[in-house]
Amino acid sequence: MADETTKPAAPAEAAAASETTTTTAPEVRPDRPSGPRSGARPGGRPGGRPGGGPGGGREGGRKFFRRKKVCKFCTEKIDKVDYKDVRLLSQFVAESGKIVPRRLTGVCTPHQRRLTDAIKQARNIALLPFAAAK
Repeated sequence: MADETTKPAAPAEAAAASETTTTTAPEVRPDRPSGPRSGARPGGRPGGRPGGGPGGGREGGRKFFRRKKVCKFCTEKIDKVDYKDVRLLSQFVAESGKIVPRRLTGVCTPHQRRLTDAIKQARNIALLPFAAAK
């Protein structure tokens, strides 16, 4: 009582079967995103964001619109970033004492360089702390 699936195929049938499988294209569905299923990441961790879950916790199918960040120094026409202006510099230093990167603050590259130099100068003369007090 041999089943058809367990029976070995003839060489001519096997060649024809392999030829048909290689020529067929996978079904493309425009309503589904391509790539890993259920938000799985290539590293094997589930979810698209830290914290788990596909989509990072956004429900309802609404896309999050992030506004383009603009440089505070360019909009307020601040030419010189002064190391003595501690109130301005402290806006760009995190609680831990690290300089906040420009991708988070929106400061343009030339002003970020001047800002970094001013923060380091203010730290050296003890206007700003190097690290947060514990």
